[in-house]
This record gives sequence, structure tokens and C-alpha cells, in this order.
Amino acid sequence: MDHTRRAGKSGVLINRYAPMADGIAMLFFPYAEVVIHDTTRKKLVHIANNLSRRQVGDDSAIDDLDIDATSTLYGPYEKVNWDGRRVRSISIVLEDDQGRMIGVMCVNVNIAVFEEICTTLERFVRGVGVAQSHPVDLFKDDWQERINLFLHSWIQERQLGLNSLSRDHKRQLVEALYKEGAFKGKSAAEYVANLLAMGRATVYKHIRGMRNEMIAELDSFN
Repeated sequence: MDHTRRAGKSGVLINRYAPMADGIAMLFFPYAEVVIHDTTRKKLVHIANNLSRRQVGDDSAIDDLDIDATSTLYGPYEKVNWDGRRVRSISIVLEDDQGRMIGVMCVNVNIAVFEEICTTLERFVRGVGVAQSHPVDLFKDDWQERINLFLHSWIQERQLGLNSLSRDHKRQLVEALYKEGAFKGKSAAEYVANLLAMGRATVYKHIRGMRNEMIAELDSFN
């Protein structure tokens, strides 16, 4: 990163904009390359984190941008790098003190690596030979999964988060689970207490409250 001060238009580009280019490249290393073009000389004058295998002094091929004097930003647009990988780029017009265009800074991001990550994740999530549900005979009484399904459905319907439930929300959820018969399974109360970060005594208290309400309702019909 040679930032020795230089004179002339190329000097302005290096002195003023090269540190900016280096900073962007460092922040997004190793995925971003930043190139500064001298539009007067049509040459590359600075390259940070070289991904394109170009060199300072190479022709810039800046005409490919079809520069419009009224525009200061081009892109994002996509290109193909020397290794066949896709690159997403954006180009910014650089000006001198009089507001005249003297260069263009191009930020080139290697998006191929992220596409590969997405493909890998998709394969992993999709799996191979994965059944849509577990074997019925083996898990015919999986009360834990039934609690999980009901609990997360209840939370999503109310646009809540499991880790941000209030005490009142937890009470309502325990009561809703009780109405669904969720506490028939052995250790179900302890399981729910762990899921909701509650004490078992609190869960049992809510269950007793629901039972007492149901008994009172039955008595009212007699």
C-alpha cells in the first residue's frame, strides 16, 4: 500500500482515493477487490486485494462502462472473472477539486464463493433419502414433538419469540397446552418448564388452576 504523495491527476487519485480503496478491500477481505481507473490516461493506477490478476499500468477498458457525464454511480452489475467465477461490481466516479471526473473506483466482489456456500447449505438441508416425518411405529407416542409443534405454532401465530415471552404469555401457553392434553405424557410438565425457562412448581400451579376451573364449570352444570 504505497501512498507516497504524487502530483497530477493520477496523483490526486492516489493521494485522495487509494486509502479509501485499501480500507474497503481490508474490510471485506478476501472477497472484495477495489480498482482505481485514471479516466484521462485510461490506465489502472491502484489495485487493492488483487483478484483479477491485473496490474497497475494496464489499460483500464473503462469505455466498457459507457460513462455518462451526469452519472456518479454505475451498478451493481455482474462480470466474469479470469477464473470463470461471477463477480458483482459497482463503479463510482471520482472527481477533482473542480468537480471534474478524473477517475473511477470499481469495487468488485467475488459472489461465487457465497453461491457455493448456498449450494452446500441447500444440499445439507435437503438431505438424501430423508423422510418427511419420522416412522410412525417407532414414534407413535412422541408427546415431546406434539408439544414442540403446538408451542411454536402458538408463538408464531402471535408473532412472539420463545426467548422473549412474558410471564403472562407463558401462563397462557401452559393453559393452552393443558387444553390440548399435552400434560398426559410422563415428565411433560418438566419438559414444558425447561422449554419455557419456568420452574416446575409454576407449571404445576397453572395446571392446578386449569383443573380447578374445569371442576368449577362442571359443578355449575350440576
